[in-house]
Amino acid sequence: MYKISKEISFCYGHRLLDYDGKCAHPHGHNGKIEIVLETEKLDKRGMVYDFGDIKEIIQKWVNQELDHKMILRKDDALVPILKKLGEPFFEMKENPTAENLAKLVYEYAHSKKLPIAKVVFWETPNSSAAYSP
Repeated sequence: MYKISKEISFCYGHRLLDYDGKCAHPHGHNGKIEIVLETEKLDKRGMVYDFGDIKEIIQKWVNQELDHKMILRKDDALVPILKKLGEPFFEMKENPTAENLAKLVYEYAHSKKLPIAKVVFWETPNSSAAYSP
């Protein structure tokens, strides 16, 4: 099995609902996403996937949807306030935990037909969550 990984960094804010701790309050992170692709057979170029193509697909989406935005659960009371103010945000069905953000990125990569094996979402330099089906 051949595997490659690509890292993508971005900044975001969030808060967690139904949570008793610091993360219940709006705060920000310098996040990092590690995309792991795998295949049993290399393409005609001798690659699992071109790193530039991964960047074009995933980085473009991250920049458009997540970078420098508040990532909030759709029922968060901040959503209508941010809408009214015209502030950038991204809504999720689930709490925007590192675990759920890893799954979100995985599902996007999968929808783009990447041979995705795993996504690791680094909330801080020493705290991460991973998702693979």
